[in-house]
Amino acid sequence: MKSSNGASSTVMALQSASFNPDVQSSSLSPKLEQSNFRRVSRTEDSSPYPIPGLAPDILHMRVKEGSKIRNLLRFATARMQGEGKDGSGTSLRQVVFTGSGRGVTKTITCVEILKRKVGGLHQVSKLYYKTVNEVWESPQQGAPGKNTQRTVPAICILLSKDPLDPQEPGYQPPETLSVTTEDAERRRALLRPAHSPSSQHTAKRVCMDDLSVCFPQTSKD
Repeated sequence: MKSSNGASSTVMALQSASFNPDVQSSSLSPKLEQSNFRRVSRTEDSSPYPIPGLAPDILHMRVKEGSKIRNLLRFATARMQGEGKDGSGTSLRQVVFTGSGRGVTKTITCVEILKRKVGGLHQVSKLYYKTVNEVWESPQQGAPGKNTQRTVPAICILLSKDPLDPQEPGYQPPETLSVTTEDAERRRALLRPAHSPSSQHTAKRVCMDDLSVCFPQTSKD
């Protein structure tokens, strides 16, 4: 699946900020895994959203490394397309996606797919860091475990049907189609093999539109 302009700009922001979701700030966790330690719990700090002005009851989609994109999108799409109502009985207008660590890439994927399913969405993306606390269990019975604390990159993306402040850093306007359906069909027809039935039909239609192209007039002596 090709990335859209929104995905490309988000990735460029990640790169320009030296923001690599696969690089962890501490090498302790991989060492524990290699030593056959087993992680028994993982908690993140409850830092506030880096996007100002969000409603306290906004739909929050937490994307984790092991989350299923299909399940997340099925729920979010149903709510944004009006199949679900909020507490006041009105259709959902906004949703925020968050992910940290290796879940950042999956968060961006969810957002870009939802933007294709629900058109006209305004977007604000924010990059930040979160503190993660992990508890590891020793493979040796009776041996003490280990508690680790590390800082991981995170992303918060707001999608809204209502207009957002275009001056807000990280804002992206709704995507618009630059190629009409008719133009796209013409381009696909040009790329088809010459012997295909579709291309022959297209050639006949062109001949009917302009007979001089198919049957040029010959000069008489």
